Amino acid sequence: MAARPFENAFLHWVLDGGHGPYAPDELVLDRRRDGTVRGVIYYGAQLVVAADEPAALDAFAVETRKHPGLRSFVGPKRAVDGLWSRVKTWYRDPAIVRAHQPLYAVWPQALAPIADVDVRLARVEEAALVAENSAHMIVGELGYDPRAQRSTFVAGIRRAIEHGSWWVWIDGGELRFQCNVGARTPVTAQLQGVWTPPPARGHGYATHGLAAIARRILADTPTVSLYVNDFNQAAIGVYERVGFERVGELSTYLFA
Repeated sequence: MAARPFENAFLHWVLDGGHGPYAPDELVLDRRRDGTVRGVIYYGAQLVVAADEPAALDAFAVETRKHPGLRSFVGPKRAVDGLWSRVKTWYRDPAIVRAHQPLYAVWPQALAPIADVDVRLARVEEAALVAENSAHMIVGELGYDPRAQRSTFVAGIRRAIEHGSWWVWIDGGELRFQCNVGARTPVTAQLQGVWTPPPARGHGYATHGLAAIARRILADTPTVSLYVNDFNQAAIGVYERVGFERVGELSTYLFA
C-alpha cells in the first residue's frame, strides 16, 4: 500500500484511525506466511480493496461472500477489477461501472497562480444548503437520490461539517462551489464531492474555488488529491488548470 499513497489513501486513513465519525464496519488483512501484509479490504457501505497479489484477491473474494449488500466496490483499477473478476459469477450485477477514474494530485509548487477567492469551512447552519447540493451531485454521478433517507443524509453532512471537512464558496447567500475532504493521510488530503451548482457554471467558479481551497489545505498538508470519471472532461480541464497531475487510476462498481 505504501507504494501507492494516492490510490490507497482511504485505506491508509482508516488504518491510521483518522476516520473521525466514520468508523469502519469491518477491516480484513491478508498476510503472507511470514506475517507481512499482502492485501487489505474494507467493508462498510462500500468495499475498498488494496491488493497486488492474486492470492490476496482470491482470499478477499471468499470473504466478500459475507457481504452481499454492498453499495459499491472501489479501489485501484487493477485490484478492484481483479476482485470483480473473481466474484462476478455469483455477486449481483452492477448498475453502473466507472471503469476508468483518473486520480490526480497537486503539490504546493505546482499550484497555478490563480486569484484567491473567499472560500471557507462550512458552518453547521449551512448543512441543509450543502446537503441539497450534494444530493444533486450524487443523483447525477451515482444514480440514486440520498434524500430518500433525508434525516440520515443531512445528519451525515452535519457531522462532516462539525468535523471540519467541508469547504464552500458562498457569495450573497448563493453557493458557487463546494467540496469536502474525505481521507486524510500524512501524504495527502483527498477531496470528494466537488460541485458547482448548474446555475453557477460557466463563470470560472470551480477553477477559482478549487485553487483557493487547495491553497489553504496545502498550508499544512503535502498534497491534495482527487479522482474523476474519465468522461468528465470539463472537470478534468479544471483540475489540470489548477495544477493537478495524474498519479493513478481507480475503478468503481455501483450496485442498485
